[in-house]
Parts: sequence; structure tokens; C-alpha cells
Amino acid sequence: MSNHDEIDRSEVKHMSKEAKQDLNADIITGEPGSHPVGTGIGGVGGAAAGAAIGTMAGPLGTLIGGAIGAIVGGGAGHAAAEAIDPTHEEAYWRAEHANADYYTEEHDFDRDLHPAYAVGYANRARYPADARFEDHEADLERSWHEVKGESRMEWNEARRASQDAWNRVS
Repeated sequence: MSNHDEIDRSEVKHMSKEAKQDLNADIITGEPGSHPVGTGIGGVGGAAAGAAIGTMAGPLGTLIGGAIGAIVGGGAGHAAAEAIDPTHEEAYWRAEHANADYYTEEHDFDRDLHPAYAVGYANRARYPADARFEDHEADLERSWHEVKGESRMEWNEARRASQDAWNRVS
């Protein structure tokens, strides 16, 4: 049993957003320690199922859900979902983005930078451990154009954030 299992549902309801992120709360149910895609899918078709579940959150959710589903598709379940924790990655980059040398005040984290970071960390699992960002940049750029949503950044601006996130989860 994890320490997350000991937390009562009513306690989670009254926690701050940051505390819920530390619990890796399910974005749909709020359950602590949950990986709605990672834990529940497993088996063949994990990437497709993860992408389908993520679609509820739009193109960015599809990207992240597909990445987690691809890992879990190998049958590793909850442990594999821990390999890429999108809640943790988002929290990390939210706290650190302003320290990056490419950061400018005109770029909002949620609108502009988060999709760029997600392209890096969510796509990383699709490639072998020794894969280099540069070798797959064309694919990553296509992914950027699919998930950028309302971001005002073009790939040449988003690229460095994506590469930082790729390198962090490598």
C-alpha cells in the first residue's frame, strides 16, 4: 500500500492544487496516486487507448495520454506510468521556466510554454533510450503543430523548451 492510499477522499477535496500535484492526483477523479491511463490500460493497444482517453483534454491531452499509453502498452502498468509523470513534469516546468535563457515575459506558461515542454517529455518515451532530440526533430516539430493550440510560439521558439523537457526525462 502506498502512502497515497491512506489519504481520505474528503481530505483531497480540501487540498491546494500544489498538494494534489504532489499526490499525483488523477485529473478526472482527484484520486491520489492515480494514473488513469497508466494503471488501467496495459496490454496491446495502450498508446491508442491512452490517446483516446487524453483526447478529452484536447490535442495536448492526446499527446500525453498516448505517451503514457505507449509505455503501459508493454504491460508494465502503474510502474511504467511513474516513468513519465505529466503532473510532476508540468509542476517542474511551471516552477523553472522563468529561469531558462530562452524565457521572455511575452510567453505565458500555460498558453505558450507548457505545450512546448509537453512535446519534449511526452514524446521522449516513443524513442529508444539512446535517441537524440536532433535525430527526431522533424517528428517533434510535427507534434508541436498538432498540439500547440493557442500558443503564439513558432517551432523555432518552442524547440529549446521541447529539447529541455526531452533531456530532463532522458
